[in-house]
Amino acid sequence: VPGPQAGGNVTKGYVGELDVGDLTPNTKQYFQSSMCPVNVHWHLGSEHYSYGEFDENGDGPHGNIPRPDWANRDLAGAGESVPDGFRCHHFDETDAKFTTKYEWKHCEGMEVGETYEVHWPHSAAGACGTVNQYQTPFYDGVFCNLPMETFVTLGAQDIASAVGVHGQVFTVVNDESYFYPDMIRGMIVDPDMNMGQDVAMYTGSTTGDSRSNEMCSQYAPITWQVDRKCHMISASSFDKLCYDMKMQRDDMSDDLHAHGSRELVMDSLVANNQAN
Repeated sequence: VPGPQAGGNVTKGYVGELDVGDLTPNTKQYFQSSMCPVNVHWHLGSEHYSYGEFDENGDGPHGNIPRPDWANRDLAGAGESVPDGFRCHHFDETDAKFTTKYEWKHCEGMEVGETYEVHWPHSAAGACGTVNQYQTPFYDGVFCNLPMETFVTLGAQDIASAVGVHGQVFTVVNDESYFYPDMIRGMIVDPDMNMGQDVAMYTGSTTGDSRSNEMCSQYAPITWQVDRKCHMISASSFDKLCYDMKMQRDDMSDDLHAHGSRELVMDSLVANNQAN
């Protein structure tokens, strides 16, 4: 039986259909639970779904994807697997900041105007505050400082309270007024720009295009905190992030490009413990 999965619907008011009993997400700021970011990576299009923000009605330089068939029919069957996710609503082909190419120096295969969902896995068992804090693949960093004999004794709530992911969705623009220099540190929180303010919290799993409604992730349950809003961010912000990733001791080169997106998770596999 699979644990609760990610990424699902994070629209305000949505509740998943998988009964997870007393299991709850960690609703604190991650640093308050001694967690630190142990990796950063991103997916082409959004893996999560937020109606009116990143959904089937968004757009980009290569269009969008439709809602999966199961979401339209509300059946317990999966739609066709897709490598990319949903798009935001910011894209405007008549506005130069969405179409002017950027000379990427550090990131690979990125494109102005596209939507990307950034994930920052966090862990209380990571090598926090050391040169080994950031790791690729991120599984290496999550339990970096946890002995196996301790790991096997952990219950589901222990893991959900100690391992979490920040998720934030961006449309890339060629405009320096949207520059943020420290993306490597975690979700951008900026009240003036409404960034990191409306956050969905639930327990889920790891994601990626190797996971689907038929092939669930076994890395569950972990806490997810996902910004429901889509934000514009400069291409230079991502390029600075990729530069910072290159500066880490561990080889993070496999995370300098966008990963494929998992298809939207069926309601029946999404936990019913949304915290807000």
